[in-house]
Amino acid sequence: MEKDAIKKIVGDIFAHLDCKIDSCEIENVDGMLWCFIETPDSRFVIGRDGDTLKSLNHIIRKMIEKSSNEEESANLYVDVNGYQKKHFDGLKTMAHMMAERARYFKSNIETEPMPAYDRRIIHTFLQDAKDIKTESEGQGVSRRVIIKYIETK
Repeated sequence: MEKDAIKKIVGDIFAHLDCKIDSCEIENVDGMLWCFIETPDSRFVIGRDGDTLKSLNHIIRKMIEKSSNEEESANLYVDVNGYQKKHFDGLKTMAHMMAERARYFKSNIETEPMPAYDRRIIHTFLQDAKDIKTESEGQGVSRRVIIKYIETK
């Protein structure tokens, strides 16, 4: 889907929410399409613990899928005032530290329970590590990532 079409969908949603957009830039970063939005209404759009922003991401992805008849929007992330990027970077830092801990102790390391969205980021971040394997375990809100050390020879 074209960047202009994505900007239009985002602009329409923000207009319905009566939120002002100062800037909207779309960039490809590490194979993921990011829509970086700057707005003075960030508290309203992000919500508590980013819940509103997660819902907004879901709605925008569904609207893009419907308008383009393709499922290419899975790698689109809408970020408001850098909130999403900071969250992703924090999860990647945590995953890196836990992977190093698994290597050092040569054992499995468990994360705290987290939503599927966050688990996916950790799985994706560590997928290319030769000596680390990740799995999700648990049910419902107790589901967590297990970072496993694999002996390489």
